[in-house]
Amino acid sequence: MTEASTRRRARGGGGAARRAERTAVRIETAKYIERNIPNFEILNDEALEIIEANAETVLEEVGVNFVDNPAALERWRDAGADIDGERVRIPRGLARELIKTAPKEFTQHARNPEKSVVIGGRNLVLAPVYGPPFVRDAQGGRRYATMDDFNKFVKLAYMSKWLHHSGGTVCEPTDIPVNKRHLDMLMAHMTLSDKPFMGSVTDPSRAQDSVEMCEILFGKEFVQENTVMTSLTNINSPMTFDDVMMGSLEVYARNNQACIISPFIVGGAMAPVSVAGTLTQVLAEVLAGIAYSQIVRPGAPAIFGAFVSSIDMNSGAPTFGTPEAAHITYGAGQLARRLGVPYRSAGSFCGSKLPDAQAAYETANSLNMGLLSGVNFMLHACGWLEGGLVADFEKFVMDADQLGALHALANGVAYDENAQAMDAIREVGPGGHYLGCAHTQANFQSAFWKTDLLDYKPFETWEEEGARDTRMLASARVEHLLANYQQPQLDPEKLAALTAYVEEKKASMPDAFT
Repeated sequence: MTEASTRRRARGGGGAARRAERTAVRIETAKYIERNIPNFEILNDEALEIIEANAETVLEEVGVNFVDNPAALERWRDAGADIDGERVRIPRGLARELIKTAPKEFTQHARNPEKSVVIGGRNLVLAPVYGPPFVRDAQGGRRYATMDDFNKFVKLAYMSKWLHHSGGTVCEPTDIPVNKRHLDMLMAHMTLSDKPFMGSVTDPSRAQDSVEMCEILFGKEFVQENTVMTSLTNINSPMTFDDVMMGSLEVYARNNQACIISPFIVGGAMAPVSVAGTLTQVLAEVLAGIAYSQIVRPGAPAIFGAFVSSIDMNSGAPTFGTPEAAHITYGAGQLARRLGVPYRSAGSFCGSKLPDAQAAYETANSLNMGLLSGVNFMLHACGWLEGGLVADFEKFVMDADQLGALHALANGVAYDENAQAMDAIREVGPGGHYLGCAHTQANFQSAFWKTDLLDYKPFETWEEEGARDTRMLASARVEHLLANYQQPQLDPEKLAALTAYVEEKKASMPDAFT
């Protein structure tokens, strides 16, 4: 069909076509955040220099362990490190020299090019919760997650305007064998959404499966020349790099895919109780991890990660949204910028069991510190509950709504002629009001951020509509979004090839649930 004939047919649709257009479900995705506000810098130059010097001392004198990975030890030895058993001691300055090849920013391509994201610089990319074995909703309560739950979360992330990324293990589908569930999860991200996504890291072979599935989706040559996946490489803090995570990192780095090198810090348990001590350990671990990715493949994209919580000294439980976690998050952002690599931290963190006031306070603190600390990639941006054990459907849409406020805050303050509003001030004068003036009429639709969830109606209207609290409103929104979900189109040949790959892989091995 020619372009001209397409235009003629569109005109011939008349009123029916226009009605169909008005009633069609529109899936709008906001562009990743480009900050127009300053980062909050909590540490002065002296403090930063002390922490950086101490981190180099840790690498040189204490060292880090690369366990059950002889090939990694040989790579480090060839790069100039001192190897003692599984302990790697890195001479002062070596890690920083190796990291110079890591890009300051990079593009992660989505299968829909309009939804590709740039990670690094002044940008902030928002991705959903990652890893919980349990899910919760108002109807079913707390339960083990299933593949059906996983699919619903992927759909919600696709439908959420303010999320730029589909994420990875948005919940752990426990009804699928451990050795096969990564295939179903990747298939869901690739088919139910057209946003960027994350690969599997639970075994090097599963990382390789992720790469091969992306080669089907994007093309083998495209994958080798471009980044189409991020992956989460957690360090076993303190200062231990296990063979599973490093094996997955090796696969991704070798194939030019991005690795988030992220210490898992619970202050007082996996790191010192002091902010400066924790930042020293975080920096040492990140330096070693990113440097190793560059040994595997110079120029492979890598992200400075910092997952940070403090600890309740009475119960031993992790705590979130605390001042100390904020101090570490702000400080780590400064260290990442000085190192010259993208930064991952923060999220919708909370320790609450329900999407209640505790969850709201702690989440708001965590999201705002992420925005102000200069985070470039925010995993867990919505849906996190109970210290990360639970992915909650209602909280997912509550958090996703608040991510819109982050976009508005990041826009900063305009001061062009329209924003100065001098014509409005002159028109209204003393004692008037601005509701009907020309400036208000011209700007009211875009002047203020609008929630898609919260209730601002008069008391009488709210009471007539059932006196619904925020959780009830969120439950209704989950139902609405899932009921109106429309799957993005995918090339039938690619879909068939992906389906065949998954079926063949599953048939090649017996089920394993451990």
